[in-house]
Amino acid sequence: MSTQAEQRPWEQRDFTQVRPYGDTFDDGMIQLSFSLPVPPGEEAAEAARQLVVQMGLTDPAVVHQHDLGENFTFVVLYAKTKAAVDYTKIKVAKVDSPRMSFYEVNDYIKEHVGRKITIIGACTGTDAHTVGIDAIMNMKGYNGEYGLERYPMVEAYNLGSQVENEEMVAKALELNADAILVSQVVTQKDVHIPNLAQLVELLEAEGLRQKLVLICGGPRISHELALELGYDAGFGPGTLAPDVASYVVQEMTRRGLK
Repeated sequence: MSTQAEQRPWEQRDFTQVRPYGDTFDDGMIQLSFSLPVPPGEEAAEAARQLVVQMGLTDPAVVHQHDLGENFTFVVLYAKTKAAVDYTKIKVAKVDSPRMSFYEVNDYIKEHVGRKITIIGACTGTDAHTVGIDAIMNMKGYNGEYGLERYPMVEAYNLGSQVENEEMVAKALELNADAILVSQVVTQKDVHIPNLAQLVELLEAEGLRQKLVLICGGPRISHELALELGYDAGFGPGTLAPDVASYVVQEMTRRGLK
């Protein structure tokens, strides 16, 4: 009969040596998928296996191929890695702002700011995907949380998609905005990075950067990246209106923006 430790190896896991597992705990099994510019077949499978071996992985096994047409093949395979990370030494830049509820945010604004705050948001550049910014801004909100348009102490302006950075800056000047929210969903070839950086440059040129809270968000946005680009905070997938609103009002108070 197996011992309890054998049945539950995770209870004695070593957090200094963390690696993936699939079939058996700590076996290093990972799943990979990618496309190859070759027609499907045994040659494509072998090319995928050899490529994975060159990555330093072992025991590659192709489990799926899909013909993409035009002599391209999508491949899914499993392989093993001996690599491990020291989880105890991982430090991640995160937004340090307690999350408040819809009612708490509005009460906080009344008490600490003493007036309605103005927040504008948009998908900038060539980005036409408004799902993320709509979830934050639109009155109906998302996943049971009201959007910023529903907050009685917030004047929220959703400018929509494909908004040029110059238009964002002009709107911020016109409305005397307290915060700008930028959503970036289209990130192929890192197009979001120069676009986000340009907005910061334009705000600095107008003398606005230190007068408002600047936030970006999207599937490939991290808080660390946002800070590197000159933003106050970055929010990734799963962010809801209370997360953003809580940060904005607390950052305004911290910096004395009233």
